[in-house]
Amino acid sequence: MKTLQGTCHCGTVQFRIQSELNEFTTCDCSICTMRNAVMVKVPEVNLEVTAGKSELTLYQWNMKIAKHFFCKSCGIYVFHNKRAAPDYLGVNVFCLQNVDVSSVVIRATDGEDMSVKAEEAQQHWPGPRI
Repeated sequence: MKTLQGTCHCGTVQFRIQSELNEFTTCDCSICTMRNAVMVKVPEVNLEVTAGKSELTLYQWNMKIAKHFFCKSCGIYVFHNKRAAPDYLGVNVFCLQNVDVSSVVIRATDGEDMSVKAEEAQQHWPGPRI
């Protein structure tokens, strides 16, 4: 298991993860598509915020299960708790230091077909309405 350092763009938020980096994922839900996210799935216990925890801002939408964290200063998405696996994080691989993204398989995951329940649901949010 490798220990990798990560940071937002401005360096305010710093963290480390433990992961093998066997696979990266993309997702076709509305938020992942709009932020063009490429993520590595990491158990929540394998991520430690080492600086700037108070500078993280939370964004939630739809069913309010997933928790998307961004740096308040530079706005970069650093990681999120996953809706389908709340005890795991999707970590922005472009925030990790010394990682060659092209050297790891990227697998597309299905977020587009997850249900949309929010009353304030935007029309551009894909997924079946329930």
